[in-house]
Amino acid sequence: MSLKLAVPSKGRLMEKTFDWFAARGIVMQRSGSDREYAARVDGADLQLLLLSASEIPRELQAGRIHLGVTGSDLVRERIPLWEQVVAELAPMGFGFADLVIAVPKLWVDVETLDDLDAVAADFREAHGFRLRIATKYHRLVREFLQDSGVADYQLVDSQGATEGTVKHQTAEAIADITSTGETLRANHLKILSDGLVHRSQATLFKSRAAPWDDDIRAALHTLQDKLELL
Repeated sequence: MSLKLAVPSKGRLMEKTFDWFAARGIVMQRSGSDREYAARVDGADLQLLLLSASEIPRELQAGRIHLGVTGSDLVRERIPLWEQVVAELAPMGFGFADLVIAVPKLWVDVETLDDLDAVAADFREAHGFRLRIATKYHRLVREFLQDSGVADYQLVDSQGATEGTVKHQTAEAIADITSTGETLRANHLKILSDGLVHRSQATLFKSRAAPWDDDIRAALHTLQDKLELL
């Protein structure tokens, strides 16, 4: 069995991942056409797999891969008690995005989570149902709001165009990933001053659930030396 590493299968995340490893003497490239999820690697003794970034947390949790590159937001959202299941080996310095709580700009008196909590209580009393926050990051947002003391809200699922849910009146606020904030501004939304849930970036993770025999451990130590990871 070889040390198995999964990296994103397409787009800028794949390109940046290839660049990151190449800068450390490990050259990765697709083999075959862009429709084939096959790849080769030179400079390290490992098996390279191309998977979607959203699949990699599941494979790490299941122990079917030893290492994986994906967003730290996806690992925290998709793996319960994630620190018991995976270990962070290296933040990679790209793929930055912030998971934030945003509300309509028209809510001029709502700037903080405390303000949101007060509005949520008033909203429920006025409308008879809880204020809706659209997101696809249910675990991260629920834990964040609970820790922040926000109550009287409900999370509604949104797997795409989350910023448009307020305009379409399917939610009153949102929790979503943003890199520049431009899409939020275009949809007349503002980020709460203390509404940063998680600052994400591409990260190299190690699965604690994968089989780690002596040969695999030796391959990992060799890889870590090459990558200059302690």
